[in-house]
Amino acid sequence: MAKFMSIKLVKIWSVIALLISISACSSVTVRPYGGEKVTSKPDFQRSNDYYWWGLKGEYEINTRDICQEKRVMQMQAVNTPSDWIFQILTLGIYLPRTSKVWCEEK
Repeated sequence: MAKFMSIKLVKIWSVIALLISISACSSVTVRPYGGEKVTSKPDFQRSNDYYWWGLKGEYEINTRDICQEKRVMQMQAVNTPSDWIFQILTLGIYLPRTSKVWCEEK
């Protein structure tokens, strides 16, 4: 009976660990000129599609086209709630990730 309970606990903790790792928040923010994080609405936002746990898919964003003559104040790659839903439902086979860009206000 003790061995059965031990195996059951290992399975429960494995599921908990998996759920925590899947649902962990992750974002990458780059501020080329430093300063505080920008919290206003981004000037550009797009969802990029990745597949097979991120092994397939590569995207470039041309900030010169987005900001024109203005400086790029912040760039960010983030998992939105809808991105997480797709990642969980497809078990990581489809991984959308949202890109955001903020330009200098003139």
